[in-house]
Amino acid sequence: MSESAASNPSGLHGLLERVGLGRPELRAWAMYDWANSAFMTTVIAAVFPVYFIEVAASGLGPSTAQFRFAAATTIGLTLIAILSPVLGALADTRGAKKVFLAAFVALGVVSTCAMAAIGPGEWRLAAVLFIVGNVAISGGFAFYDSLLPHIARPDEIDRVSTAGYALGYLGGGLLLAVNLLWILQPAWFGLADAGAATRLSFVSVGVWWALFSIPIFRRVKEPAVRLEPGERELGGPTRIAIARVRQAFHELRRYPQAALMLAAFLLYSDGINTIIRLAATYGTEIGIGQAHLIGAFLIVQFVGIPFALLFGQFAARVGARRAIFVSLAVYFGITTFAYFMRTATHFYLLAILVGTVQGGSQALSRSLFASMIPAHKSSEFFAFFGIFEKFSGILGPALFALVLGMTGTSRLAILSVAFFFAAGAGVLGLVDVEEGKRRVQAEQG
Repeated sequence: MSESAASNPSGLHGLLERVGLGRPELRAWAMYDWANSAFMTTVIAAVFPVYFIEVAASGLGPSTAQFRFAAATTIGLTLIAILSPVLGALADTRGAKKVFLAAFVALGVVSTCAMAAIGPGEWRLAAVLFIVGNVAISGGFAFYDSLLPHIARPDEIDRVSTAGYALGYLGGGLLLAVNLLWILQPAWFGLADAGAATRLSFVSVGVWWALFSIPIFRRVKEPAVRLEPGERELGGPTRIAIARVRQAFHELRRYPQAALMLAAFLLYSDGINTIIRLAATYGTEIGIGQAHLIGAFLIVQFVGIPFALLFGQFAARVGARRAIFVSLAVYFGITTFAYFMRTATHFYLLAILVGTVQGGSQALSRSLFASMIPAHKSSEFFAFFGIFEKFSGILGPALFALVLGMTGTSRLAILSVAFFFAAGAGVLGLVDVEEGKRRVQAEQG
């Protein structure tokens, strides 16, 4: 093959190369995003929240049911945020990333399938299974993300990561579309009613998650354990893991601009995750039908694919920080508009707006952070990025639940989420990106 042909591959292989999926292990890694996104769309975002409010918590009243769903979300995310740093470091020192990932996949698959057994009034069982599912999906992400630097070259890591993100949007959206058909037209599929179709949807998520997780375990190799000088003298893997978490914290303090970026990310990502997780229950409480809710989440999935790419081009012109500011302004407007929302048309409009900024804001946050940390310690610093990502989504639902409990209305609770976008933008404004880049360049020589 000529040098020209090698640098400009054509056909299917050429397309896969351009999007970052040219090798089997890269495709296998990205397929896990396809696998787990079904849980994100059907269980976290669209179907289960409505089932929780209307069926599992049917005797509690909408506001009380909303409060308990938000509380369950907070508990699940808090648990994994506390556990993930040590578990991640322990997996590194034991060489057990795939083992931990498999354990969380199994936990998630079992808890999701078990949701089919939730009956009317069984909100406690629903809350427990939802908490376990949240722990499983979030815990699995930590080990999934940690495999990326070991399979992708530095010059392709952004493309591989973006490809996984796009596959996640597509896979989650496709199964959600199927679930929507089951729920809207159960008789077409030999199902008794919409309730039976909804319970089958939970089983389909578990099966989907398990089936499409297989490639990552077959094709991606477990990375070799690498201990730093002096770590062997610390004792067993658990002590080494704890020492690594402490060391990572001290290292972060040497890069104040990256630390500020993490603080800003924690705030505004909290708002983003709150909208993702509580939009369906909020819509249900104010009278939006389930078919419209699921349709709106489908819009978010499929609008998100092209706009994530467009946001990248926009950032290339104006800079990543300014592009994130734009996305936060849109999110602030979304929460304000949600306070006045009354109809399904309003909900569809909000879905379009969320789809335009959701993928771009998250992708640009990651790349902006990466530009202000030393490349040779990227895994160590991105472990902290992952920790902050886990903690984001705790304060938002907690504040939502608090305001809801105090006022008895979700409208004021959803409006309170605007605080996270305003505060996040304020902290992001303190980040001196050029200074952060200069510090890294000076240390790297």
